[in-house]
Amino acid sequence: MSKIAVYGGTFDPVHNGHLITALYLLETRELDKIIFIPSFISPHKIEQNSSNSVHRLNMVNLALQDYPKFEYSDFEIIQGEISYTYKTLQELRKQYENIELVIGFDNLVTFTEWKYPEKIVGLAKLVVLKREIDEKHYKTNKFFPYAEIVNSPIIEISSTQIRERVATGKNISPLVPQKVKEYIYKEELYKQKDLL
Repeated sequence: MSKIAVYGGTFDPVHNGHLITALYLLETRELDKIIFIPSFISPHKIEQNSSNSVHRLNMVNLALQDYPKFEYSDFEIIQGEISYTYKTLQELRKQYENIELVIGFDNLVTFTEWKYPEKIVGLAKLVVLKREIDEKHYKTNKFFPYAEIVNSPIIEISSTQIRERVATGKNISPLVPQKVKEYIYKEELYKQKDLL
């Protein structure tokens, strides 16, 4: 029985931090594959102007080409609406029984605010990426017992940082795969500061 992980996000753009984290999880969790799923509209980022979903999907496709155990799904983008994790997992359960859902620690803290969190933990195991945490500044919730917290590598790369660097003409070579960098410049993404 194959064991997969779901790695969702806006991926605007996908970057080397995402890939390093995914490689770590692939090996330490002994996964058969990881499926990257770009959201159409993240319910946590409704107010944020994201790049066109086709560009984000294309960049994920380019980033994963050298990794045979990484795949991507356009399921949430095809839906064309706010992307809810429980719907995505329900669709994936038609094909996979053993699913791990990768989320950040900040998402675990706010997990009660997600759409149908009880359904989510019934469909997948929560695998939580640990960050540098000040334990005095967060409250646990009833979903913490469902979570397995992993000591993932801490990588100081963010999509926001990359968008800002492109807009200000700074080098992004160490931050994204070469093919993603070429795509960003070819399509002239992130040029306008007002879209950051």
